[in-house]
Amino acid sequence: MRALLLENLHPLATSILGADGIDVATRGGALDEDELIAALQGVQLLGIRSKTQVTERVLENAPDLVAIGAYCIGTNQIDLGAAAVRGVAAFNAPFSNTRSVVELTLAEIIALTRRLTERDRALHAGIWDKSADGAHEVRGRTLGIVGYGNIGTQLSVLAEALGMSVVFYDSAEKLSLGNARRLESLDELLEVADVVTLHVDGRGGNAGLFGARQFGRMRPGSVFLNLSRGFVVDYAALRDEILTGRIAGAAVDVFPEEPKRRGDPFESDLRGLPNVILTPHVGGSTEEAQEAIGQFVSNKLRDYLAHGSTMLSVNLPNLALDARTGAHRLVHLHRNTPGVLAGINRTLAEHDVNIDAQLLATRGDLGYVVTDVGSGLALELCEELETMDQTIRLRLLS
Repeated sequence: MRALLLENLHPLATSILGADGIDVATRGGALDEDELIAALQGVQLLGIRSKTQVTERVLENAPDLVAIGAYCIGTNQIDLGAAAVRGVAAFNAPFSNTRSVVELTLAEIIALTRRLTERDRALHAGIWDKSADGAHEVRGRTLGIVGYGNIGTQLSVLAEALGMSVVFYDSAEKLSLGNARRLESLDELLEVADVVTLHVDGRGGNAGLFGARQFGRMRPGSVFLNLSRGFVVDYAALRDEILTGRIAGAAVDVFPEEPKRRGDPFESDLRGLPNVILTPHVGGSTEEAQEAIGQFVSNKLRDYLAHGSTMLSVNLPNLALDARTGAHRLVHLHRNTPGVLAGINRTLAEHDVNIDAQLLATRGDLGYVVTDVGSGLALELCEELETMDQTIRLRLLS
């Protein structure tokens, strides 16, 4: 087995996979499409962060690829559907860097509300600008959270501990934590929030979510943050609002187009604006978070290879599996049509193979059946299962 890890993943990822006998190669930056296709020849595992784009063309030209690990929260850089129909499992880290993103969000809310950016810039320029003008406490102010998922909910709890009132909007029904109040529309949130922060996911429907109309509905003097996805916000519209003074400050960690490598030049409409904090997509980039992500995703990849476990896979049916109970384990990913399970069991019976244990899970058009057997398996049996019309990928774990 060979693995390719890109984008400066934590060394723990290499050590976990290497301990299982996997030959691991690492590269510092992201690869473009052609570079990635060339690098994936003979590679079974790919580890990336947010910059590397795993397109359908990449997947078509990577026949050896078995699984992809996104060592981050987002997976919109991977064509998940194209991966699934080729039998390539994808895993991410939905929880591991949540605290890091939340802490940065809180730090930036306080910094913007106190206008620390301007005080810092003045002193670096040799100017003593001691003043309370435009500086406020966050206690008693209203925080509006757009997207009440893993990050939004934790932010909600900690913001309340600072004395903020919390309102949130999410397109899905979510349980309110603490005293947070769910509002029925984004417009309703914008009309009452002193601070608006975005924590939505990368689904295509969120593109262009926040533009001139939404900024126009925000309260004069309010603060805006985006630590979710770059394509969600019209930054030219944000620039206009900052320059007119309607928006008192902003913090942005994600951009529609981001450099692939550390040290590359960066351009944005937001550069040089007053009371604006720009960070290079580092919301989850703490040493603690990267270590936790390295461990979590690598363990998921290892468990999938060793046991067939797909628990928390973002594109395959989910089965939590331990070590096999028999001599062999057959892992069969297939198109979810009637009669597949019966066909598998009939083939096993025809070859006098007894089933020790069997689990089935489905997810839309996909089915995933894992069968433990106690006896040896003839080559002909595996060939029959592999050539079933519905078969996407068959793996034999011994």
